[in-house]
Amino acid sequence: MAVDDQHHRRATRNPRLWIFLIGVALVVILLAAFVSRRRGEVYIRADQASIQDLENKISTNGKVEPTDNFEAHSPAPTTVKKIFVHEGQSVKAGMLLIQLDDADARAQAARALAQLRAAEADIHVTKTGGTQEELFSNESQLAKAQTERDAAQRNLQALEKLQQTGAAAPSEVQEARNRLIRAESDLKLLQQKQTQRFSTPEVQKVQAAAAEARATYAAAEGLLHNANVRAPRDGMVYSIPVREGEFVQQGELLLQVANLKNIQVRAFVDEPEIGRLSIGQPVTITWDALPGKLWNGKISQVPFTVTTRGTRNVGEVVCEVDNSDSRLLPNTNVTVAITLARDTHVMTVAREAIHMDSQGHYLYVVEEGRLKRQNVETSISSLTRIEVTKGLQPGQVVALGAYNGQGLREGMPVKTTP
Repeated sequence: MAVDDQHHRRATRNPRLWIFLIGVALVVILLAAFVSRRRGEVYIRADQASIQDLENKISTNGKVEPTDNFEAHSPAPTTVKKIFVHEGQSVKAGMLLIQLDDADARAQAARALAQLRAAEADIHVTKTGGTQEELFSNESQLAKAQTERDAAQRNLQALEKLQQTGAAAPSEVQEARNRLIRAESDLKLLQQKQTQRFSTPEVQKVQAAAAEARATYAAAEGLLHNANVRAPRDGMVYSIPVREGEFVQQGELLLQVANLKNIQVRAFVDEPEIGRLSIGQPVTITWDALPGKLWNGKISQVPFTVTTRGTRNVGEVVCEVDNSDSRLLPNTNVTVAITLARDTHVMTVAREAIHMDSQGHYLYVVEEGRLKRQNVETSISSLTRIEVTKGLQPGQVVALGAYNGQGLREGMPVKTTP
């Protein structure tokens, strides 16, 4: 007791010590109250509602195709004799591009022409009744037959008159009549031989042979013509897979020409997204070979069917693309971004702020350190943002999620990170 009295007397004599002790006590009380108040708060990630332009896009892969492509193929096994152009060169319609060795083609054309001439001669024979020698022989025989017939006719007439006077026997008259019949039969046979020497099957056979000869000659002429490859229209040579002196097989690709200012891109859209596509939707093309470069276009054809490409079920979308600088090359693989919808100057929040239950879409607004459920109506969305059309004001803070993984709920005390 003596010691306590001693300390009390010292404190009574030192007012500064009293003030210090009282301050420490107040700090301890306030700290305890603060810790007690903060003990239930949850740290969360948050976002602020803001006004932005919003686009709903899908991104996929595609391949560049020329819209007005010309491909030259070898018409027959031959050798590339001369190449007059190079890749990347602009050409005019009618310009000679490649010349093939045409020696075999010329020989085939000559043989086909000879066959055609022979077939035409056979046609002429069937129409005139024979060769010139046969015609001369037939005419001579026909003249003799006519003379014989005329003589037999006169003889019969004379004997018939004599028979009336009894100067000629009936047997003589019958013999004369038989002679006339034979002469007329021989004359008729020669006349038919002159005009109907060939039967219908013989004529058809000759006509078929002539038709085949004409087709063979036309093919040979086409082969000879195609030995010189010319540009059918203005454009740019973008592929020459052969070299001078190289032997090529029939049908082998020689050269490709197209107008590269207007191209199309064939994009491959996954099946669940096909129903959202429509003609005229804008597209943006990017190519890894030219980072930062963009090409703009629009959908010109939506899918008609779904096909399998690897592990994907896709629809093929055709896009018209402006390639006025001709830098986007055919057959390249590109990335295609299709804009499905676009709104300007709309209220947006992060997509992960939106929840859904039986009452519809809602989010949690942070008000005075606590979460408040707010029902909202939404519209289009991008990969990261979604448009809120009703139920939210610009600048309001919304909860995205707790750092500790705890589920959000109405009235939860929260603390947003700085």
